[in-house]
Amino acid sequence: MRELEVIPAILAKSGSEMKQKIDLVTPYVNTIHIDMMDGKFVPNETLSAEETAGALAPGKYYIFHWMVEKPEEEIPKLGDFAKGSLHPVHAEVIGKERWDRLKAMGLKLGLAINPETPLSKIDDYIDETDEFLVMSVHPGFSNQEYIPDVEEKIRELRERKPDANIEIDGGIGLRTAGRAAAAGANRLAAASAIFDRDDIKEAIADIMKSAMEGIADVQENK
Repeated sequence: MRELEVIPAILAKSGSEMKQKIDLVTPYVNTIHIDMMDGKFVPNETLSAEETAGALAPGKYYIFHWMVEKPEEEIPKLGDFAKGSLHPVHAEVIGKERWDRLKAMGLKLGLAINPETPLSKIDDYIDETDEFLVMSVHPGFSNQEYIPDVEEKIRELRERKPDANIEIDGGIGLRTAGRAAAAGANRLAAASAIFDRDDIKEAIADIMKSAMEGIADVQENK
């Protein structure tokens, strides 16, 4: 399995909010998850891609989670940040034509999947990437409750793709990080569990500790 990471997830509706959150986590992480919403695939809308690019700090690895209907139209608007970043696009909007069009753009692509969507939805593309994002809440809103049923999906995905990066996004915190990591997720995207704490460094460390304890428990019970 790939390296275990706790990744700050940022949902911002203004450039100043984006910059503030990036500044808070920049000293402590190499990877930052950015939520991108178009108000169509999900009800809410975030900064445009152009505005997002203007608020980003260089030198970090970005995962842009595209909760949009037409990612092929939005991703190029990031400019220089489009290349060299990871772009999970949703299984629910991907067909062969759109996937091939995105691949032809030379992007690093991943597949994102909603809690209710079966893995069979990505069977046609599962061997074309080693980057996956499993939603453990319904996309589009913050502060939702973690859906434990998705752990079975993570276990199946880990079995099928043992060397993949599997990110889990939604409701990740001290109570859930261990469960998610034990199921096979190696990237834990956390928002409020990080940004609602006064000490950002300690928040990230605490989530990592919880995740490692979850993995240790599984190994002990084998």
